[in-house]
Amino acid sequence: MSDSPDTPATGPAGGAPGDGSTRGFGSEPAGRELLPTATPARTRAAVRELVRPRRGLAVAGFAAITVATGVGLLVQPLLGRIVDIVADHRPPGDITLPVVLLVLVALAQGATTALGLSLVSRLGETVLARLRERFVGKALRLPLEQVEKAGAGDLTARVTRDVSVVGEAVRDALPELARSLLAIALTLAAMAALDWRFFLAALIAVPVQASTARWYVRNAVPLYARQRIATGSQQQQLLDTIAGAGTVRAFRLEEEHTERVTRRSAAAVELTLRGVRLVLDFYNRLHIAEYAGLAAVLVTGFLLVRGGSVSIGTATAAALYFHSLFTPVNAALVLLDDAQSATAALARLVGVADQPSPEPEKPEPEKRAHAPRPRTAAGAEAKAGGTVTVTGIHHAYEPGRPVLHDVDLTLRAGERVALVGPSGAGKTTLAKLIAGVHRPTAGSVRVTTNGAGESRDGVPVALVTQETHVFAGPLADDLRLARADATDAELRTALTAVSALDWVVALPEGLDTVVGEGGHRLTSAQVQQLALARLVLADPPVAVLDEATAEAGSTGARLLEQAADRAVDGRTALVVAHRLTQAATADRIVVMDGGRIVESGTHDELCAAAGVYASLWEAWSGTRATADETPTHHRPDTTTLKDH
Repeated sequence: MSDSPDTPATGPAGGAPGDGSTRGFGSEPAGRELLPTATPARTRAAVRELVRPRRGLAVAGFAAITVATGVGLLVQPLLGRIVDIVADHRPPGDITLPVVLLVLVALAQGATTALGLSLVSRLGETVLARLRERFVGKALRLPLEQVEKAGAGDLTARVTRDVSVVGEAVRDALPELARSLLAIALTLAAMAALDWRFFLAALIAVPVQASTARWYVRNAVPLYARQRIATGSQQQQLLDTIAGAGTVRAFRLEEEHTERVTRRSAAAVELTLRGVRLVLDFYNRLHIAEYAGLAAVLVTGFLLVRGGSVSIGTATAAALYFHSLFTPVNAALVLLDDAQSATAALARLVGVADQPSPEPEKPEPEKRAHAPRPRTAAGAEAKAGGTVTVTGIHHAYEPGRPVLHDVDLTLRAGERVALVGPSGAGKTTLAKLIAGVHRPTAGSVRVTTNGAGESRDGVPVALVTQETHVFAGPLADDLRLARADATDAELRTALTAVSALDWVVALPEGLDTVVGEGGHRLTSAQVQQLALARLVLADPPVAVLDEATAEAGSTGARLLEQAADRAVDGRTALVVAHRLTQAATADRIVVMDGGRIVESGTHDELCAAAGVYASLWEAWSGTRATADETPTHHRPDTTTLKDH
């Protein structure tokens, strides 16, 4: 009875938005609609927005680097002075002052450089931290439908590799680039101060360097963009293969999946090798510029000394100035490699960070009052669920391949409706549409409470699936994801409601026991109880349970069914039933087949009708004992609690 996933991993064909160069070899295969990438103009604007609150820090950092660079430019004239002293055969004592000044210059330059780099690094890390926060905040709010179309690999690559690339650029490339650009500008000014003809000689290298930079940027930008997409595609294939390893082995698809991984890995490697060849050609062109410029400065110095216009020491200082440009010029141009890579990564991060929030901002959890449900005199919760009205729903993940056809359904306030049907009938898709995970291709889903119509975003709807994630940390914190201001007493009340308090108390540290990755391992039934406890804490008017008891064995399933009944008591509930025992106790049963609702009624009514449900119930009743004895495989779990 388990409904196969109705959501395909692919969507409309698409590449990187706005970047036609990303198609072709190494680009994302047709069928995936990648998450957006910001334009260059928007990326620059985003950087300005992030830096604006730290303008003072930026000015102080670059001022310190400017002083350090300026002080360092005193080295060449001092060395030239020593050359003149030696050339004029002056007393050795005359060298003392230039040597002492060189030592002082070195100390001053070291101190100001350290200060400048620390300030610039602090600026970069602060800006990067703000960008990470914006990115993560928006990434967590992305509609699941959009993430599914892009593939988890695209988002994973941005969260991991792209953030790492930008971080490395901020820590290393940004300070060095600032130093290099200042050194180039001030060194050329110093050469002009020695003699304007030295400055003109140095400019001979500029056309070669400028053309090299333009050639590199023109070729590097599309190459690195394609490389990022190829890496995301590679990660997506790895995730698909590893996550579905059991299915791959069951259907003997090891060779096919290995070939897919190999093909996408080869695409990523090929693009990386293209990048290496590009960098080698880049260095070769820079060497030509260096040799041409140095030769011009040396010839100019020879002619000026022979003509008596400058001393040997001045010509020496000019040659040393130009030679000292090798490092900053090469560093600045080489940093274009890091800059282009970081820019491509930054554009992908900004593209996600700029996404509009799919739901309005909500008050901070600690400031939000939790309104208790009204209770009857007997103490039981009054029926306070919302009414859900599904009208004319059509839905397709891909054009021309509809999953749902003209579905109309009403869930009355406080009613518990079981959704059943054969595998692939569209049950999960309908559940996700009602929960707001996806938006229908056509039709509408409307929720009303207290008789007043409200939009989807105004009414909380909780979705609990069979895939529940346990976050690493204390169990109490895991529960407070549903309501951050919940007290320990309220946590225990929620756990009691789902029959979980006994085993929680038995844990080594009770509610403070660390669970999740690296912590205490919970059984699949315990994980689902946590998900149901979160539902109780969130206290939504409407709850959608998508096979939330499917991961446990016979005994565990009965326990979870009872826990689920208590968790949804007093709420409007749609239950995608994995076990028909859940359907039999529901207020109403809705049967789906082929993306349509084919039957609706109580258990007794549908059994008497001898239709689809009656056949399912007969098959279920005949195989239940055997099925209950068959262990189920535990799968990684996630719970979605989503407000709509």
